[in-house]
Amino acid sequence: MRTIKIFDTTLRDGEQSPGASMNVEEKLQVARQLVRLGVDIIEAGFPIASPGDFEAVQRIASEVQGATIAGLARAKEQDIRRAWEALKDAPQRRIHTFHSTSDIHLKYQFRVSREEALKRSVEMVAFAKSLVDDIEFSPMDATRTDPDYLIEVVEAVIDAGASTVNIPDTVGYTTPNEFGSLIKTIKERIGEKAVISVHCHNDLGLSVANSLAAIINGAGQVECTVNGIGERAGNCSMEEVVMNLATRKDFYKASTNINTKEIIRTSRLVTRITGIPVQPNKAVVGANAFAHESGIHQDGLLKEKMTYEIIRPEDVGLKSTELVLGKHSGRHAFKTRLIELGYELTDEEVETAFNKFKHLADQKKNIFDEDIEALVSEEVSRIPEIYSLVELSISSGTNVSPTASLKMKINGAVVETKEHGDGPVDAAYRAITSLTKTKSNLLKFDVKGITGGTDALGEVVVSLEEDGKTARGNGADTDIIVAAAKAYITALNKLALRKKQA
Repeated sequence: MRTIKIFDTTLRDGEQSPGASMNVEEKLQVARQLVRLGVDIIEAGFPIASPGDFEAVQRIASEVQGATIAGLARAKEQDIRRAWEALKDAPQRRIHTFHSTSDIHLKYQFRVSREEALKRSVEMVAFAKSLVDDIEFSPMDATRTDPDYLIEVVEAVIDAGASTVNIPDTVGYTTPNEFGSLIKTIKERIGEKAVISVHCHNDLGLSVANSLAAIINGAGQVECTVNGIGERAGNCSMEEVVMNLATRKDFYKASTNINTKEIIRTSRLVTRITGIPVQPNKAVVGANAFAHESGIHQDGLLKEKMTYEIIRPEDVGLKSTELVLGKHSGRHAFKTRLIELGYELTDEEVETAFNKFKHLADQKKNIFDEDIEALVSEEVSRIPEIYSLVELSISSGTNVSPTASLKMKINGAVVETKEHGDGPVDAAYRAITSLTKTKSNLLKFDVKGITGGTDALGEVVVSLEEDGKTARGNGADTDIIVAAAKAYITALNKLALRKKQA
């Protein structure tokens, strides 16, 4: 049985989703979880794109072990050199370079001939090979490239030193039969001289199907993202490809090195950090993926689970029973649950999270894993606070003008004010703006219940823009107005930090 390598590009292509940018600490958190998940290669970023991207790749390369760390570079010497500088401390490193090959791209975007594109691709692969042993090359827009020319490029870059050739469906154009045939043709030409990788986009909803067709026809690596995030309609979904191979080994005759029990945890981490929710009916990781409402289904499941479940919830990291924590639980039980959930916190972080947990337990009858993860996410993602919430009270109702009485700590000094608004959230935000004297614009406001019931922990995610910079903040509380205030203040702290760094 073949082992298919999983090349995770959540931190690079996934981050290109509108609004999904991550700071360095968030990228490190995701990278460490990807190692626990068992991915083979982590594409940590595009080092030349920005100083922040360079720093993220550099820190992941030096601090995260257990996977090959890759950096993306255009087929340009300065890009490749910058990628090498970011990756040089990684025990296992890869430079992934690319150049378009379709006539559409060559004519309208690059304005070069096929011969010039081939020459540059070969020269830059050779240059990258002089710096790093592990080189991957991608002929961008491969599925709209003349097949004969594509194969010519692939064979040439292999001869120049590429050990992996990635065939990207850059615009999500191809179909499973067509793509499978292309991969088979390339495999027949290059044999075992290099690993064939595939990078499929989901513009027509076929990224997973195309990737699986490629595996059947000889591909040895799949490039994908957690939750299928990515620019436009997204990328091939990692969890869907992995669970297809795990569930249908009889058909695909292939497996991966992924620890599938870490899938749900990884999915939720990426959702919390990016603020991009997973649709409820999303395969494998959606909230309804293992939920059954139909009476016929319920009857069958009670008699034998395999009647309507082809994947065991436990196999992807869901638990058949919940450990319910409450206000009578102690630190030991709380810390044990954190370890079971995969968190490694300092004593100070545990203490802070525990105090938040006890406060929440006074307001909620039952505490679920999702509640704990929301509290811990706030703690481990914390940035230096210029602004912090001390106290907030709201008065509103029928025939009452919503009023927010707010007390904050700003640079260590406690200040307070009272403001009116069109609604309770608007009043709270006007009060925050008044005290902080900021001029940010609210781009997005999203609220959801993390768990069920009227005492559910509510989570608010906001996006702010000020002076051309954007930031995302999130806050969780049983009082949704308090959660909204926390989210707004977190985003303001991020904007302030970015101004200071700039």
